[in-house]
Amino acid sequence: MSRQRLQKLLAAAGVCSRRRAEELMLQGRILVNGVRAKPGDQADPALDRIEVNGNPLPAKASSCTLLLHKPRGVHSTCHDPMGRPTVLDLLPPDIARGKGLHPVGRLDAFSHGALLLSNDGNVTLSLTHPRFNHPKRYLVWVEGNPSPQVLERWRKGVPMDDIASRSVFVAMKQQEKRRCLLELEMKEGRHRQIRRTAELLGHPVLDLQRLSVGPVQLGDLPAGAWRWLSEAENTAITKLIESP
Repeated sequence: MSRQRLQKLLAAAGVCSRRRAEELMLQGRILVNGVRAKPGDQADPALDRIEVNGNPLPAKASSCTLLLHKPRGVHSTCHDPMGRPTVLDLLPPDIARGKGLHPVGRLDAFSHGALLLSNDGNVTLSLTHPRFNHPKRYLVWVEGNPSPQVLERWRKGVPMDDIASRSVFVAMKQQEKRRCLLELEMKEGRHRQIRRTAELLGHPVLDLQRLSVGPVQLGDLPAGAWRWLSEAENTAITKLIESP
């Protein structure tokens, strides 16, 4: 095996996400041949001794991905230093810790809906990096009733942090006196992007649910429940990964 970036090796082995691997390096918890690794370092598991928290890098686990209906109040991480509930707490222990699963992207603690967990770094990268153009759909309750002009501004993409945003599909689903329900489809997902955009447009989010991630639909899966992806869903994701 040729040398690869450590973040990629750890994700492929199901240890953690690439982002989490960088955090572990900065904390000095990853060693390569006894030397503390830093983000950007490379290694060859066939030649180098890679240790994570004092343990050797495990052999790559068989690839698996599941769909979780994340409830409100649960954090999209494998470990929370403040002891708050995480998505792994909703899974059986042998699956939560034995499969090397990590969240594919994030939903903030106040949002709920479809969240994938996988031990395959390629799945995580292909479904989270905006260059792959995989859509995510949401139902969002916001304060008030946005005007057609405001909705059109949202559709064109509202710049954030002086960086242009991609266009967004926005459709009005239901209107009430003091709130309305919108359906959104996005092909990027910056930190709290929907909430921040709604706030900038003067219609703060009241509730946010993710309905789908790429080809995987939440459907009628109850809050807090999970399921393995179907063969058809796994095949669809594989095709996405292999697409140019």
